[in-house]
Amino acid sequence: MSEKVEAQADWKPRANPWLIAATVALAAFMEVLDTSIANVALPHISGTLGASPDQGTWVLTSYLVANAIILPVGGWASSVIGRKNFFMLCIVIFTIASFLCGIAPTLPLLLLFRILQGLGGGGLQPMAQAIMADSFEPRKRGLAFSLYGLVAVLAPSIGPTLGGWITDNYSWRWIFYINIPVGLLALVLVTRLVDDPPWIKADRSNLFKLDYIGLGLLTLAMGGMQIMLDKGEENDWFASNFIRTFGVMFVVGLVSLIWWEWRVKNPIMNLKLFKFKNFAICCGLMILVGGVLNASTVLQPQFLQGQLGYTATVAGEALTWGGLSLVVVMPLAGIATGRFPARNLLVLGFAMFAISYYYTATHLSLGISFGFASVLRVIQVLPIPFCFIAITNAAYIGLPREASNQVSGIINFVRNVGGSIFIAVTGAQVTNRSLFHQARLQESMQSGSAVFTQYANSLGAAAGGGSAAGMATPQGNPVGQALIYQQLNQQAAVQGYADVYMMLGWMACGMVLCAFLLSGNRPGQSAAPEGAVH
Repeated sequence: MSEKVEAQADWKPRANPWLIAATVALAAFMEVLDTSIANVALPHISGTLGASPDQGTWVLTSYLVANAIILPVGGWASSVIGRKNFFMLCIVIFTIASFLCGIAPTLPLLLLFRILQGLGGGGLQPMAQAIMADSFEPRKRGLAFSLYGLVAVLAPSIGPTLGGWITDNYSWRWIFYINIPVGLLALVLVTRLVDDPPWIKADRSNLFKLDYIGLGLLTLAMGGMQIMLDKGEENDWFASNFIRTFGVMFVVGLVSLIWWEWRVKNPIMNLKLFKFKNFAICCGLMILVGGVLNASTVLQPQFLQGQLGYTATVAGEALTWGGLSLVVVMPLAGIATGRFPARNLLVLGFAMFAISYYYTATHLSLGISFGFASVLRVIQVLPIPFCFIAITNAAYIGLPREASNQVSGIINFVRNVGGSIFIAVTGAQVTNRSLFHQARLQESMQSGSAVFTQYANSLGAAAGGGSAAGMATPQGNPVGQALIYQQLNQQAAVQGYADVYMMLGWMACGMVLCAFLLSGNRPGQSAAPEGAVH
């Protein structure tokens, strides 16, 4: 038995680990890109397929629900057919589904193919991360995760830009077709380079050991949550019976899932991993990191398009500089992970988050230039490598190597959940805070005010709404009133966005304190011996 354990400990992949990392990162990049690339194409998709804008958003929701459901299933699927075979199967399903999405003639068929695409794509992220974790020795694992972190952060950043450019210059169908050559290349490379380690054993008898009840409860919970979050603001949240129904579905499904998974023999999600303090804390922190990352990726393009009049393509280009800066910072953070304790890097990263969001909140205005918007994005993403890589690396500390599939599945799952929650919450908060500031500003802009009347008359005359004498009224020039109201709404919106960025900054301060809860670790610390977790 000791010889077997020693052989497993000495196992190394046949191919160069960096070639393996680049290969699986390519497949993961393709999948992560697809979560954001379709966003800007929704109006075109709806128009082509004869659907309303509300119906068009199901193109995103259907994918995200299917993606969230399949994330934790990787461990079971790997035990049935092997991790490499499961990874290849996911690539095949994702690639074929991408082609079908591209040729879909109707919205119902497109939604069906997007569900299929989400099911295939959901297995790529956690398996890519698990393969990287097992291909590198612990002291080099942080640097390897920097490549995965670059994929997880860069893909959502360039997705809107690439999607907008393809849609404007070709057709929305090409945002799906471009996955085909990438998928075929990834499939060939995985076939030649990737191998399963000896502790990943395929057993066909495990096919009948799937936790079907757990999978059903997971589907119920994630479906309810995603639909509630996506459609909540549109339907006035819990004032709507529709949203209340899916809210109840989410709560009942989640509570039942936790109760069941804790007791079942072969759970789809090994919740007993949460007994390990570091892993539990890392999951909580990853929810926040995933949420902050996704929320900021959505907030800035919305502000640039809604308040400054940028096109989707130009707004996406403002995000691209942040993504490019990560090409430099990610490897540096990976090196730092091998030299400094994860807790120290997390404190640094979250402190940088707090400073960057405070700076954004205090410098946001209608007068910012494209260059300054790009700078804001750069300072917002610079902390991400230190947080993302440190959390991902620390999550494996103290756990056995055979738990890597479950660890990567749960970590990616909570990151996606955090993203969905924060996108919905921050979007609703922008609306609420904008309305609050609108009401406050209106208090000082009453038509009975002499200053208001004079300003409205002068604005109206300057805008061509008659001379100051000809159109002037005791209530102010009507054209001037309209211009003042427009300015008021714009200023209220700016203050609303600033409030949300400030909220994210305060949240980052709280995350600094949470980082101190992690146990101290030696850089490059290895996993626990085999059998440490049951």
